[in-house]
Amino acid sequence: MKRVSILFVCTGNICRSPLAEGIMSHLAAGAGIGHDVVVDSVGTDGWHVGDPPDRRSIVVARRHGVDLSNQRARRVTPHDIDSFDIILGMDRTHVAGLRRLAPDARNVFLFGDHALGTGEDIADPYYGSERDFEQVYARLLTGCRKLLAALGADRGS
Repeated sequence: MKRVSILFVCTGNICRSPLAEGIMSHLAAGAGIGHDVVVDSVGTDGWHVGDPPDRRSIVVARRHGVDLSNQRARRVTPHDIDSFDIILGMDRTHVAGLRRLAPDARNVFLFGDHALGTGEDIADPYYGSERDFEQVYARLLTGCRKLLAALGADRGS
């Protein structure tokens, strides 16, 4: 498999994008291609820079065997747009913000389009319950599995 880098983007980089990063890293490692799939996550806003993921993201991920403990929130930079092969915004506001940052970028997509094929936004669970985080986890897992399969690495995931 050709090496590929994927950047997941949400608002504060504490809920959706850390979950997506953790899930994708976990799936790639399980498929034996962890070194070929470089994964990171960022936020469009800087409110939580340096913070760990939301405790509910950590709990839900841990329940599924995914470790988010080494992640810390950071804000997207123009360098990120240039550095990653695929950049996936969790909702349309993220995609719009990324396109304002880099209008000519051809590597920016909506997660719901590129990974799920549904065109849906991944809802922000921040103001919800742990159940909302669980639902987000399920959608991200489905999308990450499809993304990994599309990359030609569906064995063992």
